[in-house]
Amino acid sequence: MGKDSRDLPGQALLNAAWFDPIEVMIRDRVRGFIENLVEAELDDALGRSRYQRPGTANVASGTAGYRHGRRARQLLGSFGAVTIQVPRARLNDGHGTSREWRSEALPRYARMTRQVEALIAGTYLSGTNTRRVRRALGALFKGAVGEESRTWRKVQTDWQAWCRRSLADEDVVRLILDGTVVRVRLDGKATSISLLVALGIRRDGQKILLAVRNMGGESEAAWRGLLDDLVSRGLQVPSFVIIDGAGGLEKAVGLVWPEALVQRCTVHKHRNLLAHAPERLHEEISTDYNDMIYAGIAKEVEARRKSFIRKWRLKCRAVADSLEEAGDRLFTFTRLPDSQWRSARTTNAVERLHEEFKRRIKTQTVLPSAETAAMLFWALLASGQITMRKVDGWQTLAQEPTLQCIDLAA
Repeated sequence: MGKDSRDLPGQALLNAAWFDPIEVMIRDRVRGFIENLVEAELDDALGRSRYQRPGTANVASGTAGYRHGRRARQLLGSFGAVTIQVPRARLNDGHGTSREWRSEALPRYARMTRQVEALIAGTYLSGTNTRRVRRALGALFKGAVGEESRTWRKVQTDWQAWCRRSLADEDVVRLILDGTVVRVRLDGKATSISLLVALGIRRDGQKILLAVRNMGGESEAAWRGLLDDLVSRGLQVPSFVIIDGAGGLEKAVGLVWPEALVQRCTVHKHRNLLAHAPERLHEEISTDYNDMIYAGIAKEVEARRKSFIRKWRLKCRAVADSLEEAGDRLFTFTRLPDSQWRSARTTNAVERLHEEFKRRIKTQTVLPSAETAAMLFWALLASGQITMRKVDGWQTLAQEPTLQCIDLAA
């Protein structure tokens, strides 16, 4: 009963059959290279090589010291795990005392190279769960245990610092706000939660993730909490805010930034219109709606809107009422230069992030916690797993929007 079932009878033979002299030679060369690198760094700090006597000038300058043995350290790299001998030394500080020498090339307590940390974090962020990462480490790094947990704790520390960072220097002129639903485990049960996401657009057109948090839902209070946090960290008042049309979000934006122009997402409104009509009318509604929203100039948008309402008030009144419910804020984009209309009409920039995030976590049907879900969303961007390009029409972002929108009187 005390025998480990993992020790199979043919394990020793299997290891022998898979012995690779090339791998062993590479690892030995890497070990020698690292030891020589650290030894050369210590020579520079002491001003002399090993066994060389110190000169008078070195002692006077206060940079001399002495070696006092070596210690063994294990380092995990893309080359595998190696045990190296690191020299120890003390340096004179010029005041009659000395301090322990620390290598910059091999930092204190470093157990693996940065490339391995990035590899582990990137593998996890690409959709692989912790068990699979551990199995991969066992095969590739000769049984390294616990390294994936230590790497993930480092990612968590960076995440917490990112959540507290100042936004005072971020020249954000446009804000996109939207939420997405993910499955997490709460109190031992799988539960759906909403992640609230704030995406900023700098004056140079570059998108930047400002916040992603679980606030317990998408109510007015939840969004108000997120926006207040952005303000407390120094975010300047954005001139243009794009929202998905949720009532709680719209009220929260009006309370926090009453002077900001608000644009209702035209894609979300399109879905609402279709939900108010039978399927046989969907194609006709979509054609009329797209002709209105994607008209070339503001006057055409106005004329086609009036035509849309007149037609659908008779054909399907619920569709006309749904369009009128959005009011002016569905057409706020017409106040901007027409080169910006494409990027200002919708929350698509955030929607794409939502889709990519869910694609990456589809192998994990339920995430461990709400904090893990938010942290993963941020880490996919911070690690470069997801990249964002500049918005269309960014060259004219510095221009102020016009004071008047189109005439929405039917």
